[in-house]
Amino acid sequence: MALKDLLVHIDSSPSCPGRLDLAINLAQSHDTHLTGLYVIGLAPIHQFAEADLGPELIEAHDHYIRQAAEDAASMFASHVERAGLAAEWRCVEGNVSDLVALNARYADFTILGQRNPERLDPGTAPELPGIIILDVGRPVLLVPHQGSFEAIGKRVLVAWNASRGAARAVNDALPILQRADQVLILAVNPMSGITGHGDIPGADIALHLSRHGVNAEAEEIDVEKVSIGDMLLSRAADFEADLLVTGAFGRSRLRELVLGGVTRYLLGHMTIPVLMSR
Repeated sequence: MALKDLLVHIDSSPSCPGRLDLAINLAQSHDTHLTGLYVIGLAPIHQFAEADLGPELIEAHDHYIRQAAEDAASMFASHVERAGLAAEWRCVEGNVSDLVALNARYADFTILGQRNPERLDPGTAPELPGIIILDVGRPVLLVPHQGSFEAIGKRVLVAWNASRGAARAVNDALPILQRADQVLILAVNPMSGITGHGDIPGADIALHLSRHGVNAEAEEIDVEKVSIGDMLLSRAADFEADLLVTGAFGRSRLRELVLGGVTRYLLGHMTIPVLMSR
């Protein structure tokens, strides 16, 4: 599978320009179409709240969020022009998470920013990126809100637990893994048996990837006192990985998100970009 269609979520957060540069670099290296999506989040105002706020305050807020969208469009245009990339700009109005999910279903990858719990900038939503990971049915590339990550995919750590989610993530990541200089497949606390990892944890998936031209090695680690999420990030740092590939675990019921412990930990503590699939 080749990457042909990338979607990057644009918002008004300070980390967004760096996320866009990563998306541009990925689009250029894979010769693929890039779309920047900005959602003007419009929430209905109850008539009683409208009476309390007054028309002036409501008008000022509307001007603020629309000006933020215009500023984001200018930022997007300047970055893609500087890179010499022809890219598509898309600005829509409505519920942020719903519209990001809708557009993400028509892209090979969707590139999102990590949620910053200390900020809620225009174009963002508190339920992002969790709801997209669980509901969209496409791989999501998450970029930390701190740090610089213009390029990814040279050294990749794959978190492998022989599950459906891990298998899906590895398959979705193939276009990147095939271009990587080195891929490390890490099995943490692997289980044996027919529903586990086989005789040698990680060996089967490493062999499968080798048939796709991926230079991969397998490694297993047993830990007791350290969380799996913390171990993954620690090993990624030791390996000098620029990307972590992992399955996402959880479920969505009546718009309530229930994320697995490792997934939730990585969303809150990621130190490098993470490609998640479910």
